[in-house]
Amino acid sequence: MTQGFSLAIHGGAGVMPRDRMTPQREAQHHAALSRVLDAGEAVLSQDGTALDAVTAAVCALEDEPLYNAGRGAVFTRDGRQEMDAALMDGRDRSAGAVAGLFGPKNPILAARAVLERTSHVLMIGDGALSIAREAGLAFRDADYFRTPERWDALQETLRMEQAGTLDDDPARRHGTVGAVARDRHGALAAATSTGGMTAKRSGRVGDSPIIGAGTFADNATCAISATGDGEMFLRLCVAHEIDARIRLAGVSMEHAAERVVLTDLTAIGGSGGLIAVDRDGTVAMPFNCEGMYRGWIVEGHDRQTAIY
Repeated sequence: MTQGFSLAIHGGAGVMPRDRMTPQREAQHHAALSRVLDAGEAVLSQDGTALDAVTAAVCALEDEPLYNAGRGAVFTRDGRQEMDAALMDGRDRSAGAVAGLFGPKNPILAARAVLERTSHVLMIGDGALSIAREAGLAFRDADYFRTPERWDALQETLRMEQAGTLDDDPARRHGTVGAVARDRHGALAAATSTGGMTAKRSGRVGDSPIIGAGTFADNATCAISATGDGEMFLRLCVAHEIDARIRLAGVSMEHAAERVVLTDLTAIGGSGGLIAVDRDGTVAMPFNCEGMYRGWIVEGHDRQTAIY
């Protein structure tokens, strides 16, 4: 073993504006983020792998209806839920991803099944569902995934579109969950899961399941999970851009992540953020919008959770 572990999680950059956030709601988020940290830390504190830790953390996030992934995923404009997820192992750059998925209780486990049971990286549709069933994953019906808050958000968005009053509220435009970790053996991993954008067109896929855009891990550099305007993160290949600056320009992970999010992403009108951990266990969490639901723990230090 080389040194202690690090874990960072996010519940998306689409936070509720401060003027609408009640003390009760804020307390709910801090409690939920702490539960998620518990899930990931339980793995890492027992000398578990970073890949197992981010899988456990994202499963916990998908089970929390507060966040836009798994249970509580947003709806397409057709009233359906289509989920994307990916994870990557920094030890060998192996990865698995699924897109447009509905049925598996935890989409991140379907992505992991792609990694472990196929020679592919990204799968969609019936093929992805078949792999999930072969892996014996739990499935749930529509009643499990549907929450009144997400359904109401769809109806409001459609009404605003019809009235020509649709705004750029980030809570509607982006919401994702993710985790990055460095384990005690020096391995990195990243995992990301999302329901996408409220009222998105059926078949839309964002950056979350795209390796090098919303999800990335390499032991030599960093692990990253992003959240925000997916199309902008795709255009910038955000996660790979940060990795490349570390590898090729020799800059620190913190510097690379901040420049990409605060300068490059902002320059093209994109909003959002990301969580990152480097090979030394340093954590960075830059965002260029009002807030990002997030939590982190570095072994030997107190855990923290934050929203704004």
